[in-house]
Amino acid sequence: MIRIALDAMGGDHAPREVVLGGLAAATELEDLQLYLVGPQEVVEKQLDGQTYPQSRVKIIHAPDVITADDSPVMAVRRKKESSMMTAIRMVRDGEADAAVSAGNTGALMAGSLLVAGRLGGIDRPALTVVAPTFNGDNVVILDVGANMDAKAEHLYQYALMGKIYAREVLHKPGPRVGLLNVGTEENKGNDQVRKAYDLLDNHLEGFIGNVEARDVMDGVADVVICDGFVGNIMLKAIEGLSAGIFAALKDTFSANLKSKMAAAMLMPELRSLKKHLDYAEYGGAPLLGIDGVCIKSHGSSQARAIRSAIVTQAYRYASKDVNGQIIRELTELPLQE
Repeated sequence: MIRIALDAMGGDHAPREVVLGGLAAATELEDLQLYLVGPQEVVEKQLDGQTYPQSRVKIIHAPDVITADDSPVMAVRRKKESSMMTAIRMVRDGEADAAVSAGNTGALMAGSLLVAGRLGGIDRPALTVVAPTFNGDNVVILDVGANMDAKAEHLYQYALMGKIYAREVLHKPGPRVGLLNVGTEENKGNDQVRKAYDLLDNHLEGFIGNVEARDVMDGVADVVICDGFVGNIMLKAIEGLSAGIFAALKDTFSANLKSKMAAAMLMPELRSLKKHLDYAEYGGAPLLGIDGVCIKSHGSSQARAIRSAIVTQAYRYASKDVNGQIIRELTELPLQE
């Protein structure tokens, strides 16, 4: 049985959409134990009239809530009985296998680091996303915001973690790892990126060299690594590109009768494309490098995205010994000797 602690009060649409997404996941996965973490009475109201596997859904009372406006560090220190912090503690204490939250990103990262701690051998955790590519596949990108700066050794660790995550959770055999850079040539980039290139080229199996941002969505690599500053910009650009594509398609296909008829004929293909590019299909961003499993869902997540965060991210991550493999492979590498 995989136990998931869901922060029922995190996100713009909590608790309603969060609870509904959790119930959908619990209904879908027969070996999932779902803990809805939040104020007892509030969560109970959301369960009224819902059909779900009651024996596998339990409310964990947490009276406080961390809001989007709260200072991350202050929230972690002052709101220890919040739904978010309670979910993280459950993972630390072995009461849950994974925590999922759509709440305050900074608080979730700070809380995970302070409460759960880092994996042995990992200097800095990395916020990781699974983004769609135009070839119908996806790409793992890290770091997308946990650390604005990264040394070469940190980028090397990101690459190892991302590679293992892609292999075990996304079922990508022999993941190709690329280093995000301003050019594909070996001598491109700043000092840290060039040093990272040397480390990866000498020590990481599957490293394919530098990749440019324009090629990431073409699927040239299965894993793309960068510091959090660059990664967050990359993530926002992908989100904007996806939104822009569908806005342009909508304008084009609604321009006149002829285009509307064309849209009707292409509707199945358009829906398939929209589903592939929709962040709700991917659900959440794992914080790799934490001693536990912590998934950050988008703040605007509704039920479908929460369900995806649990089913496609938290459940799969917790089902595999991903963290154990990270520790083992990290210690086996020549760089760590």
